[in-house]
Amino acid sequence: MTIKRYRPAKDLFQKIFGQRVQKISVDAGFTCPNRDGTKGYGGCTYCLNTTFTPFYVKRTKPILQQIQEGIDFFTKKYKSWRFLAYFQAYTNTYAPLEQLKTLYSQALSHPDIIGLVISTRPDCVDENILDYLAELNQKTFVLIEYGVESVYNTTLERVNRGHTYEEAVWAITQTAKRGILQTAHLILGLPGETRQQMLQMATEISKLPINILKLHQLQIIRNTAMAKDFEQNPQDFHLFSVDEYVDFIVDFLELLRPDLYIDRFTNEAPKHLVLAPDWGGLKNFEVVHKIEKRLEQRKTWQGRRFLNNQLASQYRFVI
Repeated sequence: MTIKRYRPAKDLFQKIFGQRVQKISVDAGFTCPNRDGTKGYGGCTYCLNTTFTPFYVKRTKPILQQIQEGIDFFTKKYKSWRFLAYFQAYTNTYAPLEQLKTLYSQALSHPDIIGLVISTRPDCVDENILDYLAELNQKTFVLIEYGVESVYNTTLERVNRGHTYEEAVWAITQTAKRGILQTAHLILGLPGETRQQMLQMATEISKLPINILKLHQLQIIRNTAMAKDFEQNPQDFHLFSVDEYVDFIVDFLELLRPDLYIDRFTNEAPKHLVLAPDWGGLKNFEVVHKIEKRLEQRKTWQGRRFLNNQLASQYRFVI
């Protein structure tokens, strides 16, 4: 028997729902504490929200309209899919609890929506919000996606995240205690981080009770604060070539906890917005194919070098 040499997140969703599900992005009008002056201004230095916003997502449209237009788009090709409302733009728990309840209820009122995916920052949840989401999780599917981005506070400060890694540990631990599924998001290649430090993040993030990991290579987006930082301090940045990134991801996967599911490996921003690196318009699925091929060539798999050998043996891949 031969199976994939890593755990794709679609396998987890298949186990839960018994079929393919699609996230429908929603912009519910949130902002972030590092944008509105609570913790800072300007947002994360790498962020230009339009780089990952689908065409049907506009905060001027009602939530149900955004959802319906997203469903209409995907059902042209995939009529049997089921759908999750993905509160994606900015920080989607950054509002009073009663407002959150109203917004989430609106999304769940759509007859084709079977659950929520809520993207947020680890410093923008508290006990009350998590208790509510745990209660909601008893009635419908809930997945929280935390932007961790790095395990190094010096990096988080440089990119103007406005939170610490310790706050991420707290949020993830409290979420797990409530039995809510969660994703952690990391960016690989943030300024000042060495290759060894980036690999160490695989070990650190594996210590946390997350279920899913989402990885992105750093892309320098035009007209962002990071673009200016890159132009002024290029020596602080390590931008991966495609082949280098593929090899790095294989090394990273070897160190990861073997029961983690991987949501994605790359970010695919519109080419005209990307200052660097130039990957020639390579699509996400093409990079995934290269990673799978490299895993096979190296006869390795996720968790092969994971330090907890007892856990690794429980999830040993059949090659």
